[in-house]
Amino acid sequence: MENFVVSARKYRPTTFASVVGQRHITSTLKNAIERGQLAHAYLFCGPRGVGKTTCARIFAKTINCLNPQSGEACNECESCRTFNEGRSLNVHELDAASNNSVDDIRNLIEQVRIIPQQGRYSVYVIDEVHMLTPAAFNAFLKTLEEPPRHAIFILATTEKHKIIPTILSRCQIYDFNRIRVEDGVEYLRHIASQESVEADDEALNLIAHKADGAMRDALSMFDKAVSFCGTKLNYKDVASTLNVLDYDTYFSVTELLLAGNYVDALLRFDEVLSRGFSPQVFISGLNAHFRDLLMAQGPAITLVEFTGRLIERYKEQAARCDRGFLFSAISLLTEADGKIRQSSNQRLLVELGLMKLAGLGQKKNGAIDSDTFVTSFALPELVATAPSPQPVPMPQQAAPQSARVVATPTVERPNPAADATPEPKAKGAIATKSEGQMGTTTNDSRPKSNRSYATLRQAVTKISLSGVLEGDFKSATEIQEEAESEAARMAANIDPMCEDKITAAREKIVESLLTTRPRLGRVFENMTVEGNRVRTTVASQALYEEVMREKSELQKIFSTISGATGLIEIEVEVNERIKVSRPITLEDRLRHLVARNERLSEMISELGLDAE
Repeated sequence: MENFVVSARKYRPTTFASVVGQRHITSTLKNAIERGQLAHAYLFCGPRGVGKTTCARIFAKTINCLNPQSGEACNECESCRTFNEGRSLNVHELDAASNNSVDDIRNLIEQVRIIPQQGRYSVYVIDEVHMLTPAAFNAFLKTLEEPPRHAIFILATTEKHKIIPTILSRCQIYDFNRIRVEDGVEYLRHIASQESVEADDEALNLIAHKADGAMRDALSMFDKAVSFCGTKLNYKDVASTLNVLDYDTYFSVTELLLAGNYVDALLRFDEVLSRGFSPQVFISGLNAHFRDLLMAQGPAITLVEFTGRLIERYKEQAARCDRGFLFSAISLLTEADGKIRQSSNQRLLVELGLMKLAGLGQKKNGAIDSDTFVTSFALPELVATAPSPQPVPMPQQAAPQSARVVATPTVERPNPAADATPEPKAKGAIATKSEGQMGTTTNDSRPKSNRSYATLRQAVTKISLSGVLEGDFKSATEIQEEAESEAARMAANIDPMCEDKITAAREKIVESLLTTRPRLGRVFENMTVEGNRVRTTVASQALYEEVMREKSELQKIFSTISGATGLIEIEVEVNERIKVSRPITLEDRLRHLVARNERLSEMISELGLDAE
């Protein structure tokens, strides 16, 4: 059986013209050869598999060619034949990864002194030169700077940043580019024709894209695909062979997301997982797909590295995508891609992202209007009263003296809709400083009786919402009358023995708060009770806001422990002049701690400790 030669070696370029995707390098080297302007040291750097060593060999063959033609070797003279047959004595290749010591460089320096027996130049190609040790680099400096006239050094590396500056300054540096997908597809098509292999454009695009700019990797994948598919490469078989997600998956998932069909999108994602792909591979591929769709919507389409029918598919789908949807999708997927490595449930993270994307697609395509709230019943027309040019006083509501409900202040209503649709308040919420919280020392200039107006608004909201839920729609006047009646009932629902009950249970209330909420317990140690009102003072606005957040719970605690029924008002005043007494000396601190915990005194005496 004939020995098989892999495509990467069989079709390795032998002339500058056959080098793929490095025209800026080959043109410069050819011009230098034609003009006789050869440097003594070159540095070829770039990604793997882009032609660095290949160009070094072609350059070495060409400068020793006896009959060069337009900067290319003739491949007919004795020097070219010996090089092509692999028996040339003028080209020396050294692998710096395994020969990186000072002794290896010294042997190279001794070898450089030998004059070539055939040809004009001895070319020394040092591959992976960044692997040399610092001592080896230093030993190589002098020879690299002033070699014999017949010696030319070509250094190749994938990591230029690891080479010391003194070496870089002694070389002409050539930076090799990644092989573009278009160039890779064109070269793969040429090789397929040479091997009598039929291949569609999508299959070749997949191979070139998977190679990530490395022609050697692309040729290795081509050989693998041919071994599996035979003489006919189709897109599906190549994707299965290379174990990569095919483009159809991303196109179909995108269509589902644009339609807001998250159920089928999740099922498609489950199929991807069943084929052995990780959630991270799927989400990064989908993110790249959305990026390509965004680029395909304008002049930036040149940034999409696809050719033939595949680029047309991107154009077609990009035309159906809203740009805002693509921006949001890329942002969401990028965030998810960053979190997926640390996630304990990667599948759930991706599924949540797909559901969010389906919601975005449905919204962007008009299936759900963001300004329209869809309900199962028709909302009634709210009757708005005509705006009054002058402030209209609210009707006064009589109430027991203990509730201290006074006439409602004058309220100006410049907006009729505000009068017709009162703002609902959340359950357990309380009036903030902007609503004139009674008893606080805020800068609100409105009278304390605004609390009554807040109660009235709450009653209006309650009656309005109950009417909507029951389907009994009432006019604004009826709602207002019922609200006033409800407010009167709420204000009259006060335990006449509230003050006595809270005063009797004062210590138990404070003790309970100190156990469950120590900060709030200290707040109510100095509280005063008047009727159904509990008043206290705090030293900071932050503590005031904390009490306000817990007000409903505090009211329940007061009512449960004291046995008082009905409404219990809690009023907090902010007085920043209060100075909280804190122990200063060590002895004072110790006494303070012992007073808080009596068992601490026993521990101090048993262990023989002192204040220090």
